[in-house]
Amino acid sequence: MLRSMSPWHKRLASSVVVVALSLGVMARVAAHDIPDEIVIQAFVKPEGERLHLLIRVPLILLLNLDLPKQGPGYLDLAHIDDPLQVAAATAVDEIALFEDDRRLAYQRAVTSISLPSDKSFSSYAEALAHLEGPKLPVHTRVFWNQGFFDAHIEYPIASDRAAFSLRVMVARGLGERLKTMVRFLPPEGSVRAYQLVGDMGRVALDPRWHQAAWTFVKSGFHHILQGIDHLLFLFCLVIPLRRLRSLVIVVTSFTLAHSITLIASAYGLVPAGKWFPPLVETLIAASILYMAIENVVGVNLARRWFITFAFGLVHGFGFSFALRESLQFAGSHLLLSLLSFNIGVELGQVLVMVLLVPALTLLFRHVLAQRLGTILLSVVGAHTAWHWMTERAAVLRNHEIPVPDAATVAMLAGGMLLLFLVSGALWLLAERWRRPVHPVVRSEEDLPGVL
Repeated sequence: MLRSMSPWHKRLASSVVVVALSLGVMARVAAHDIPDEIVIQAFVKPEGERLHLLIRVPLILLLNLDLPKQGPGYLDLAHIDDPLQVAAATAVDEIALFEDDRRLAYQRAVTSISLPSDKSFSSYAEALAHLEGPKLPVHTRVFWNQGFFDAHIEYPIASDRAAFSLRVMVARGLGERLKTMVRFLPPEGSVRAYQLVGDMGRVALDPRWHQAAWTFVKSGFHHILQGIDHLLFLFCLVIPLRRLRSLVIVVTSFTLAHSITLIASAYGLVPAGKWFPPLVETLIAASILYMAIENVVGVNLARRWFITFAFGLVHGFGFSFALRESLQFAGSHLLLSLLSFNIGVELGQVLVMVLLVPALTLLFRHVLAQRLGTILLSVVGAHTAWHWMTERAAVLRNHEIPVPDAATVAMLAGGMLLLFLVSGALWLLAERWRRPVHPVVRSEEDLPGVL
């Protein structure tokens, strides 16, 4: 038949076949598409010489196991017990539990399939009763990707008061689409709840003080190096400052200020409305703009620490937004974790200063005159900050700022009093360290005796 066709008709027929095959392949791929969000639920409970892991995994994640099916895609529950034991072994491989530094090997696994409507994993007791109870009748219709795989996995342990940790390595290619909701039930104390996104490495389920401290030191260090707006603020801050004593006082003022508001945020002493984060982000951009403009028109180096302290309060709120999701890893060491985060931020700032100050010194010594270089660099920072401020202000305008009630006013008044006392103490301390200087200068070179 094809021989009797003209060349044009042959090309058309071939195109139709290719399109049809492509649509068929796409249909099969679409049938196996992974949802935008997949949630694994887990309970971890040490009890005597056993550690219990109750886990619920959406069936879509068991695609590669090729569970037995019947009809148009329903699971064959009469012949699924052995494949589910394989699924349990796979889960143990990809959800690793550790006692101290020893990875645990499981001893027993009870498995079952649950309907999409099953709500038994709302608590440990319900989930355990569900797994130890009767299984679904073999004639139940559960489509291969629309239910849950549940398992009760037991591990022998040396002590139920050891340091336990967990690492989720399920389907690493899913990235942030995979969320694991873990609830740890220690023998004593309250339940610890975690939301793990993707593979976050080993997570201490009931962290010791040194584990929490180290976790948050690393978090603060990485955050300051990844926060472009905080880095630009530091850059504009130190352009006219390259004396060690000046830098120490100004950076310490910034650190103390953001520590105050960061701790206040962690303890819920700040507004909780959706308007508050865009307001803070707008003020952070405004702080960069102000610092850059001050560099251009003339900076009072003897008072820069005070301006830095005021802006540090704002930046502390910004740090708190980034820290909010990480506080779940603090365990019972909230205050220690907050202080450790601030230490990490301070170490990151020190690293930035160590790299930035010599670079600016070389630039002003061999490339640009200090005054001209200060103006040019500050104008670039001001231009960037202006765009950030206008963009964030546009977001802020979409939120209605409520009229504060009496409780909020009282809280703000108390906070202002505390800040006034802290600022006064810092001012007195700075006055004792500072030598008399002319009030307004153009650069630190004009102020050899400052600070």
